[in-house]
Amino acid sequence: MYILGASGHAKVIVDIFKKNGESIEGFFDDNLNLLEFSGMQSRGAVHDAQEVEGSYIIAIGANKVRQRISQSLKLHFVKAIHPKAVIDESVQIDEGTVVMAGAVINVDSTIGKHVIINTGAVVDHDCVVEDFAHLSPNVTLSGNVKVGEGVHIGAGAVVIPGVKIGRWATVGAGTVVIKDVPEGATVVGSPARRIK
Repeated sequence: MYILGASGHAKVIVDIFKKNGESIEGFFDDNLNLLEFSGMQSRGAVHDAQEVEGSYIIAIGANKVRQRISQSLKLHFVKAIHPKAVIDESVQIDEGTVVMAGAVINVDSTIGKHVIINTGAVVDHDCVVEDFAHLSPNVTLSGNVKVGEGVHIGAGAVVIPGVKIGRWATVGAGTVVIKDVPEGATVVGSPARRIK
């Protein structure tokens, strides 16, 4: 097991693997001056991972960077799910996704590849969260919400039932989303208003 990236986000992922009794052999990061991280040794730059057989997870919060790495490196990606996350048995979670402590994912929801479901986030029934999205701490998706590819939803935001958030949109922290958000838009406030 190896991680790609060495930052605060990576520390949380390392903790998840430790709590699951899994060991990490090392990390890859493009900061070649960083030789040690969380008790692990550097194995080189991110692209060097192609030369090392094993299982990997991308421990980088930036959605576009996770997308670029996952599409450019042909590696075996695994999930990291905290033992204190609550996930219904009907939920589908794809490779590379991270689910952090206190997160709840309810019945018949589908989570894509390389998604981050951060600390305390709630994904209620029948939601779809597409590849490379990031739900920040304490986000609440009510039932039947669709979150498009690469969407970033800021801490504490709330999305009411049935809303669709378009690909690569950004929802600001604390925002209350009561209607669909167009692709690429940035929305903030309560109720959400488009600022970009």
